[in-house]
Amino acid sequence: MPTNEQGKRKAYKGIAMEGVIAKQYDRIQKHMIEEYTSWAKLVSDKITIGGNVLEVAPGPGYLSIELAKLGNYNITGLDISKTFVEIAQNKATKAGVKVDFRQGDAAEMPFLDGTFDFTVCTSAFKNFPDPIKVLDEIFRVLKANGKALIIDMNKDVPKDKLNEFVDRMKLNLFDSYFTKQTFKGLAKSAYTRTEIQDIVNKSRFKQCEITDEDIGFEVWLEKAKETQRLS
Repeated sequence: MPTNEQGKRKAYKGIAMEGVIAKQYDRIQKHMIEEYTSWAKLVSDKITIGGNVLEVAPGPGYLSIELAKLGNYNITGLDISKTFVEIAQNKATKAGVKVDFRQGDAAEMPFLDGTFDFTVCTSAFKNFPDPIKVLDEIFRVLKANGKALIIDMNKDVPKDKLNEFVDRMKLNLFDSYFTKQTFKGLAKSAYTRTEIQDIVNKSRFKQCEITDEDIGFEVWLEKAKETQRLS
């Protein structure tokens, strides 16, 4: 398991998404607003007004903010990056919506058991050093019958399909090249459908439904009452 210079467990793979790196990521992600809007609608369709929603690793906050525009939900975003928390909170304020963005580790969430009705995590699951522990934490903070959605890249996605996805973002030449190289690197850390299924089987969720989603897939999980009693 990755550790930092002090020998403590790292909460993420690779480099820290802080400072200039986080701001560069944010600058590129704004070109994916259509995806974030679509994902927000997907989540909104699964929850009731007033529901408690947690976004795990929200990054610059686009999904949570788009979701807040769709209804009166109690939305929390938990990210390991201090820079992302600041960026996301500023964006929420400018958008005139209320989202509680806070800094924290997805594998050691600062929430009580059974706090949320729904959790969502997009484009970040492959970056967790201990994905099973993260799933167990998501399970813990969900209410009975609560649902979770993970959307991430498929390791088996062809490179030409990755390039087509980036081309649709209509970036300038530098950002397009940078993003394509970044995506190719991220694909190496991503999971196959079989690997995701195995991770879920080892977690407290035990089972899931996986559907294809553009260059990745959607992983749907539920904290069923039967599973809760057996855990």
